Amino acid sequence: MDFSIAFILYFAHNLFLIGPLMVLLLSVILGMGIVVGRVESWNRSDAIYWALITATTVGYGDIRPTQKTSKSLSILIAFSGLILSGVTVAMALDAATKAFAEFGDESAVLQKIDTQY
Repeated sequence: MDFSIAFILYFAHNLFLIGPLMVLLLSVILGMGIVVGRVESWNRSDAIYWALITATTVGYGDIRPTQKTSKSLSILIAFSGLILSGVTVAMALDAATKAFAEFGDESAVLQKIDTQY
């Protein structure tokens, strides 16, 4: 339980430090989504939904752009989403590493690795 609490605290600390970057990326994604929505004549909620689905690279295909400008912006939205996902994974990995160093039994893990390989 101590490991989980430490992980959450380290992750929250990382989120506090990287928060402005995360907000910027999310704002860029939503802003470009709204622009695409205007170009494609979608309502705002559909445009935001499409932008978030595109940014997470899920891409259901239920709404898709038809204009060249919109398609170009969708590529930028996808790349921004990849960066956002990468930063989130990096924060989680850093938090897990710090929590493991503080509460994990490193010698047991290293011994297990040595016996497997």
